[in-house]
Amino acid sequence: MNFEGIYEKTLLILKPDAVQRSLVGEILKRLEMKGLKVVGLKMMILDTEKLREHYAHHVEKPFYPGLEEFMKSSPVVVVCAEGKNAVAAVRLIAGVTNAGEADGGTIRGDLAMGMCNVVHCSDSVDTAKQEVPRFFKEEEIFDYDKTEYLHVYMEDERE
Repeated sequence: MNFEGIYEKTLLILKPDAVQRSLVGEILKRLEMKGLKVVGLKMMILDTEKLREHYAHHVEKPFYPGLEEFMKSSPVVVVCAEGKNAVAAVRLIAGVTNAGEADGGTIRGDLAMGMCNVVHCSDSVDTAKQEVPRFFKEEEIFDYDKTEYLHVYMEDERE
């Protein structure tokens, strides 16, 4: 998976609450409206092994069993988005982790109230480089020209 070049890749997980509340289209719309390119998209059921790998930094915390149960309660939608500074752009439009404190206009601020916060998103470029391959095989990430980029980025930003 190529992570070099001017465009970053980042991961989003549209959590069970997003799927159950029919928010998938709204969240994808917001990514696309921002100018990000969806280069990978699939629905899946997360198992204990995948969750323990993904949330390794939380496994020993008291809230982890509830988090794992919640993340296994329904299918999720995983998205690989690409764009210039994609990690920071997604973090901005997602809003802060505690949705009750997220600004209006953000995904979490508009669509959630607490820790059922609709989406997970990579918190850094380095994290994205680990998370994208955790959820996507190389052949599940698509490289294609997005002519809209002519209207999203100035010429010097596309070089």
